[in-house]
Amino acid sequence: MTTTPVRPGTGSPVRPGSPELRALLDRISVDADVRDRDRVAPHEQIAWAKEAGLGRLRVPVEQGGAGASVREFFATLIELAEADSNVAHILRTHYWFVEQQLIAPDPEAKARGLALITADQLVGNGFSEQSKHAVGLRFDTTLTPDPAGGFRLNGTKFYSTGTLYSDHTQIWAAAPDGKIAGAVIPLDREGVTVEDDWDGFGQRLTGTGSTRLDDVHVREEEFFDLGDPDELDPGYNGAFLQLYLQAVTAGILRSVRNDAVAWVQKRSRNFGHSGAATAAEDRQVLQVVGEISADVFAAEAIVLAAADVIQDAFDSVVDGAPTPEATEAAQLAAAQAKVALDRFSYATAAKLFDVGGASATQKVHNLDRHWRNARTASTHNPTFLKASAIGDHHVNGAGFPGNAYF
Repeated sequence: MTTTPVRPGTGSPVRPGSPELRALLDRISVDADVRDRDRVAPHEQIAWAKEAGLGRLRVPVEQGGAGASVREFFATLIELAEADSNVAHILRTHYWFVEQQLIAPDPEAKARGLALITADQLVGNGFSEQSKHAVGLRFDTTLTPDPAGGFRLNGTKFYSTGTLYSDHTQIWAAAPDGKIAGAVIPLDREGVTVEDDWDGFGQRLTGTGSTRLDDVHVREEEFFDLGDPDELDPGYNGAFLQLYLQAVTAGILRSVRNDAVAWVQKRSRNFGHSGAATAAEDRQVLQVVGEISADVFAAEAIVLAAADVIQDAFDSVVDGAPTPEATEAAQLAAAQAKVALDRFSYATAAKLFDVGGASATQKVHNLDRHWRNARTASTHNPTFLKASAIGDHHVNGAGFPGNAYF
């Protein structure tokens, strides 16, 4: 197979709060519920996002990006998840890749990474595996030196969110001497196979399935050494990656609110014993809508407050690393955001049926997608482990895990 050439992106990227962004989000939102119901992969919607330069949100303006702050980025992400939570989730590891490049200490590696991003190339992932290892930084997939030059990559990854829609993928694997290493490779490279075999009950269009790597050649410049997995220094990128999911959840709750309002407005009849002729006049129904709206406000406020702490960590970076204090604060904020949102997000999504009645459960409306999607997003990291880590930090001064899975 041939490698897709990297070309410069076309035009200026959409910027947070702009009319162009609003138009893009409105376009993406059309039939998002139908796509989810009928399992229609949003390839077209991802193409629109690429054309609009959405993948360049965090890249500085002088380098061809939109120059979004961390808060602006997460506010935009919430809006994108409101339009289509699958599309927002698909881009998760691409934006993580962007964040990695923004603080990369090696100028040449940084330039290569930013060149991909500003060419509107999307980068997926191949980190997690369904193996006997504890979830973390232990892999069966291997990256070994090739006597002919470069390296060879072999193994199978799962939970490859977004890779199905991407141009490149970032793979982490076991390297010689007990170390781990990574590679960013084009998806049309010989030996790379991406399968749409994700069968989760939520976020069903994210391509969160298998990536198979059969003796894939990795060039020297595509390889990077991650070192000993037990000695990696914590960074703010893990907090960024985890808060991303809470922003997706906040966007899902926006959709719950929108659907609740639309359903009540169009519902022409009500229960005879309710005391109100229509649902729109029923004080109990209106109370539920109001509670949903309040939860949406709380979810957004929580995410954006944590985003500000991550911004502080980003601002503290020197030679590729944030200060330990800023890193710890970012990890704490992201963990607290998850624990807080998980305490009400599923219940908020379920409240939609309190205003909808039995007809709201019909498959044609696909209103259950909100609960399924929020619940699936939350499973990426156990809430109880986050909460216990927060408690251990406060009571015993314990630090947080140094890998991106926390």
